[in-house]
Amino acid sequence: MTWTAPRIERTTADGDQLNVPGTTDERVMLEGWLQWHRETLLTKCAGLTAAQLARTAVEPSGLTLLGLVRHMAEIERWWFRRSFNGESVGDVFTGPGDGDEGIEGVDAAHAERDFAAFRAEIEACEAAVAGRGLDETFGYAARGRTVSLRWVYLVMIQEYARHNGHADLLRERTDGATGDYPAPE
Repeated sequence: MTWTAPRIERTTADGDQLNVPGTTDERVMLEGWLQWHRETLLTKCAGLTAAQLARTAVEPSGLTLLGLVRHMAEIERWWFRRSFNGESVGDVFTGPGDGDEGIEGVDAAHAERDFAAFRAEIEACEAAVAGRGLDETFGYAARGRTVSLRWVYLVMIQEYARHNGHADLLRERTDGATGDYPAPE
């Protein structure tokens, strides 16, 4: 049987991004928007085969939906676990050809494994920041400045938003599907 990316059930009450609480605690809002974007990326992949996920759909770019999933696992790890939490962990995807933060080195044969790694990384990142304050800071050596966990949430939301735009185009070129919601079964 051919593996396909699973259908995503939105965690917001009716699947509506506007249903992320608009008048609640800042942390709830940030976590809600980040969750919305994580789910959006997976929604863009839902129902596609491993081969479709690994296919470049907008030539001459080498970008793929599977590459975006892998990339976001790397970015999650970089910001939440390595940078903020100070964990000494390697890359999620390592080895020859896995450069550019997971975007390269895509192999359809490993799609199911890569999706599992993405989900596991999200769980690990959520655990790394559980109970931590948005005002907690760390030194961001690459830029020579101090940043907060709040800043990391905002960086992650913009990173997903940007790449979800890429995912929109890749999905549309793959099978014509558009929008933020999974296709009805």
